[in-house]
Amino acid sequence: MSEPLARVLVVDDEADLRSLLQRYLGDQGYAVRTLEDAKTLDTLLARERFDVLVLDVMMPGEDGLAVCRRLRAQGETIPIVMLTARGDPVDRIVGLEMGADDYLPKPFNPRELLARIQALVRRQRMLGAHSGPLPGRGTVRFGDFTLALDARRLDKNGEDVPLTTGEFSLLQAMALHPNRPLGRDRLIELAYGRDHEATDRSIDVQVMRLRKLIEADPSQPAHIQTVWGVGYVFVPEGGAARHGKAGKP
Repeated sequence: MSEPLARVLVVDDEADLRSLLQRYLGDQGYAVRTLEDAKTLDTLLARERFDVLVLDVMMPGEDGLAVCRRLRAQGETIPIVMLTARGDPVDRIVGLEMGADDYLPKPFNPRELLARIQALVRRQRMLGAHSGPLPGRGTVRFGDFTLALDARRLDKNGEDVPLTTGEFSLLQAMALHPNRPLGRDRLIELAYGRDHEATDRSIDVQVMRLRKLIEADPSQPAHIQTVWGVGYVFVPEGGAARHGKAGKP
């Protein structure tokens, strides 16, 4: 079975539209997941990789503009197409200011949405981008530590802190996605690759080892915090995470 052209996540409260887009985009070779609101969006993004997010503006609960603004504030760079029934050009401007990549007013022809998705996927692949914060080069500093990405080493106040290859890969994956909760499956993909045979338990063990190396008190972690029901979040500045589910292990 061939790989899908891209993975698309559609968040819209209209059941008929979700069904239509799942069927139409699926027929075009895309893998499509749908949600009726944003309640479980963060959990799904933490656990799975998507290439494009199609996000409705008018939804019950947290609306699409608020979701877009929050995701961008968290460092999420997945391309976002906003859908709206509003015709005011100001709404389009607001959506783009919030960090949306494109904007499509309802009603629309599914072929037009397909063309926009294709353009975003092409652009991302040309840039070598991916869903999630863009990886940087150089160093990541947190507390007394400096993580040198190119040299693949961790220093504490200038002294080398030995890390295994697996420990470095996991710490790098979290450090490049700061303040964003990440599920264990997503961490496995980011740190070791999609086909790696690591397990949830192995991630937990690696996290325990890293905490012993970088936390002043591993039982009260400041940098690698647990997010109940999701996984872990890396907090460079230490202290309380900005996510209600975070806490000590």
